[in-house]
Amino acid sequence: MRNAFINELSRLAASDEKIFLLTGDLGFGVLDGFQRDYPERFINAGVAEQNMTAVAAGLALEGKTVFTYSIGNFSTLRCIEQIRNCVAYHGANVKIISIGAGLAYGALGVTHQSTEDLAMMRALPNMIVLSPSDAHEAVAIARAVCKIKAPCYIRLGKGREPAIHSGALDEYEIGRALKIFDGDDAVIFSTGAISIEAFRAAEELRARGLSVGLYTFPTVKPIDREVIESCARRCRLIVTVEEHNIVGGFGSAVAEIISELDGRTATLKRIGLRDEFASIVGSQNYLRQKYHLTREDIFALVAIVFTGETIRAINLVIGSLKIFFGFIFFCDLLRFCRGIFFGARQIFYFSTEVIE
Repeated sequence: MRNAFINELSRLAASDEKIFLLTGDLGFGVLDGFQRDYPERFINAGVAEQNMTAVAAGLALEGKTVFTYSIGNFSTLRCIEQIRNCVAYHGANVKIISIGAGLAYGALGVTHQSTEDLAMMRALPNMIVLSPSDAHEAVAIARAVCKIKAPCYIRLGKGREPAIHSGALDEYEIGRALKIFDGDDAVIFSTGAISIEAFRAAEELRARGLSVGLYTFPTVKPIDREVIESCARRCRLIVTVEEHNIVGGFGSAVAEIISELDGRTATLKRIGLRDEFASIVGSQNYLRQKYHLTREDIFALVAIVFTGETIRAINLVIGSLKIFFGFIFFCDLLRFCRGIFFGARQIFYFSTEVIE
């Protein structure tokens, strides 16, 4: 995903001299091609992300299309004041690239993880928040952000993410969700590299006979309200999947839309970090298992919800049958008592006549 995005950016820079790329002393090997081909438009700001962001804002206000590049939370949390005051407040045409989103740098611990970035960036006015699921979406986003003059946050995986889409995407419209599968029972919404887990879970659920849909959301803000509303009214269950804290992130964005709808809507379940730091050290896959972000966890959640509905339906039927047969028994009991009453009355009358 990372390499695909930078390669596409380098290609676009060949025909657009306004494209600049700034790095916080990172990306060696990945950015070499851009630096070689456009040395006058490449700046290594050093380990000084605050300065890098401020310089990027200045260049953007002079008419440039500026990309900043760093890993995980360095391009966001370390310089959030400069992003807010220099970039978002002025609507500067700066595109912030974050590499290794979520738990990708899990072996380096919490300091290198970006599990609160979506919430922080989503809360900034004027900021567009993008989180591609695979290399195809990343390339499409690279083309899309170069066409607009607005602050953007681009959350990329570290690299070698499995493809979800079978081939290159057509021109991507920012703000649009992408349908992978259609479904009527349940639908899974996912964003970012964790989408491969959602994809595999959806495939397995569909193989078991459930009508389960899947949408990826390359854009978290502005989010695709139309898709969310349609699925919320049509399906029984929506599950959001993100490699991020569930507080304020992608799942929260979906919940905000659903909470404003009138009438009955789908049940919403969110999969993500449960408002905690991923304090265990390990690989990304290991941490996904530890924090229940795998396809097995997604599959189990959907299965449990539908199993619970089945059990409730069976209990309802059993309860109705009990009421029905209880009513029949009560009617039979009344007839039995009536028979005893009339029988006793006849015996009484007969005994009276004999005595007389």
